Amino acid sequence: MAERLAASFSPSSCLLPAASKRTAQPSSAALPFLPSPRRLHSTSSCSLRPVPPPLRLFQTAAIGSRRTTSAIGSRRTTSVVVCAASDPAQLRSAREDIKELLKTTFCHPILVRLGWHDAGTYDKNIAEWPKRGGANGSLRFEIELKHAANAGLVNALKLLQSIKDKYSSITYADLFQLASATAIEEAGGPKIPMKYGRVDVSGPEQCPEEGRLPDAGPPSPAGHLRNVFYRMGLDDKEIVALSGAHTLGRSRPERSGWGKAETKYTKDGPGAPGGQSWTVQWLKFDNSYFRDIKQGKDEDLLILPTDAVLFEDSHFKAYAEKYAEDQDAFFKDYAEAHAKLSNLGAKFNPPEGMPMDDETITQEPFVAAAYYSDGENRKKD
Repeated sequence: MAERLAASFSPSSCLLPAASKRTAQPSSAALPFLPSPRRLHSTSSCSLRPVPPPLRLFQTAAIGSRRTTSAIGSRRTTSVVVCAASDPAQLRSAREDIKELLKTTFCHPILVRLGWHDAGTYDKNIAEWPKRGGANGSLRFEIELKHAANAGLVNALKLLQSIKDKYSSITYADLFQLASATAIEEAGGPKIPMKYGRVDVSGPEQCPEEGRLPDAGPPSPAGHLRNVFYRMGLDDKEIVALSGAHTLGRSRPERSGWGKAETKYTKDGPGAPGGQSWTVQWLKFDNSYFRDIKQGKDEDLLILPTDAVLFEDSHFKAYAEKYAEDQDAFFKDYAEAHAKLSNLGAKFNPPEGMPMDDETITQEPFVAAAYYSDGENRKKD
């Protein structure tokens, strides 16, 4: 998708960018490092935890688990070794770190894009994992990062690498999707019904071929969108709902070839200045993307051919008109489509995936003025 979502040692070398300071702006330079074999090839985590009666575990914990008994002083406790692709406790902690990262770097759009581009290579016509593509963490490898559609996403990896280093029992596939969903929610968007346990691919030879992601300006925009998203198993409603995520972010011409170098809405940031946004408040998730396309009056706002077609194609238009008028309907359909996209092609351990066990989290209300007012309330970098 357009801007919104090295030393090689061996065929299994992995591009792991250096961690950035949270207060620093993303750099365009890639700093690859070779991971340890354990980090590169590990796809599961196990934790030994006491289980008081009655037995309580996070959902699906019984899969691949075994009981052990140990003596602590004169008291004996029963424990269960829980094995899954990612540790739920570390996922919860990582989410809090991602929230702090978002507050200091304003990186919501690029994190959304990272998750989408990792998942968006899925081909429903290929049954075998990982040849089918999808949310499998393959986007951490240099060969896939060099795909034209992924220009600039090395910066997202650099932002997340310190979190991955801190929480080693989380897969890259889960971390990418966790970051994407958290970015939507923290920008004021809907709660995404996520599940976790995605298994990582182990090497760059398992990356998908280039050309599976959508272009911004194809000769036939409607046909192109359908070809790409139908291949993933998504329908017209989901295409339009997901397009609404362009309410976040900017297109930078040096990366995508689209948009202006800067506009009145982007010349002062937040974050690194420049680019052309789809909406005025491009760090706020709402339905303004659809309203602005429909009006089409502001030359400082970007409208790509694949954006304009949402109001030109009769089937797309029915949903775009609905979302322009009804933000609640957009949020509902978007949340469902985002969750579906995040699961495409993934191999889960446990097989049905697992939620984080505190999904009833109260979200602080998003205050756009903190980011955009021209006066004293404007949030500083």
